[in-house]
Amino acid sequence: MNIKLLAMELKDLDQVLAIEQASHAFPWTRGHFQDALSAGYWSYVLWELDEAHHPQKMLGYLVLMTVLDELHLLNITIDPNYRRRGLAQKSLQMIDDVARQENISTVFLEVRESNLPARALYEQIGFEALAVRKDYYPAEDGREHAVVMKKNLALGN
Repeated sequence: MNIKLLAMELKDLDQVLAIEQASHAFPWTRGHFQDALSAGYWSYVLWELDEAHHPQKMLGYLVLMTVLDELHLLNITIDPNYRRRGLAQKSLQMIDDVARQENISTVFLEVRESNLPARALYEQIGFEALAVRKDYYPAEDGREHAVVMKKNLALGN
């Protein structure tokens, strides 16, 4: 599968929202994504490319915020029909490459305490658990804790 991360644009939001709503019990709204784009957050769409290398199928997206030499992953979502194919891992590796080029040395994220597959993926690619944020996420029965994770990126000299 030939894939590429391209900058998210307002015209992508209908497809982004369809994936978001199919993926999360408490999805981001159009306003969340519009605010991220307006604020200049790193916002990317993962596309499957056709044979002519044109975007053909939206597979997922990422939204990240930079603060000095740190990057904070706010949202990564892969279309439910395309999960378990290594796309999240490949997307995060591409983001690491961009971050290094921008001299970003650290990536942070929060993940639901109950999201064991995501936590395992993050650990596999070098994230370490730092702390727990109590009652961080909305949940069906109230609130759910988040695990804060950190990854240090090796910067070239």
